[in-house]
Amino acid sequence: MGQATGTYGGRSAQERRAERRERFLAAALQQFGDRPGYRAASVAGLCEAAGLSTRQFYEEFRNLEQVLAQLHLLVNDRTERAVLMALTDTAGLTFEERIGAVLRAYIAAATDDRRRLRIAFVEIIGVSEELERQRLTRRSRWVELIVAEAEAAVGRGEIAPRDFRIAATAFIGAVNGLLHDWTAGQFEATLAQVVDELVALLLGSVRRPGREAEPPNARR
Repeated sequence: MGQATGTYGGRSAQERRAERRERFLAAALQQFGDRPGYRAASVAGLCEAAGLSTRQFYEEFRNLEQVLAQLHLLVNDRTERAVLMALTDTAGLTFEERIGAVLRAYIAAATDDRRRLRIAFVEIIGVSEELERQRLTRRSRWVELIVAEAEAAVGRGEIAPRDFRIAATAFIGAVNGLLHDWTAGQFEATLAQVVDELVALLLGSVRRPGREAEPPNARR
């Protein structure tokens, strides 16, 4: 080990620690997102799966809840990147087209690995007050995104103006509930059916019933 740089085998101490952390997170993704699940997992079992020691675990994390919290953030970051890319790719399209593309990007990123899906919508629920605050904070970011898109559509004359926050919050709750139950096997549906249902639900939720659903430039 070099005294000045702390390197060993061509890697710095910081690089080795980052690698260990990634191994713990990879093992946790498998154990929390598949079997045995977060509530049945143990530090010893996670360390065995990662091929690392408990001493190394406690150098990186306080407990298993902190590992779950980190995985939850990583899953949300991944889906958020997919959504932002979809928004960039659909610039100039109508609100309905953009919403459809965004939801498909979100669902595709959230469901391409059932382990991530389970962590985001099943394992995170009811763990602790701290994790519930984290979950609600991340959920509020999705609400803000929907509100911003709806208000931009108002500016383009596509939908009538109103306060979209309640509708957006209700929709996010519906997404979470639907994906939770779908993941838990409460009903049978294809991914395409889930996406189509959510697109229809969101488009309906941001439009008032009756005449107020018409965009300003559609009125005679």
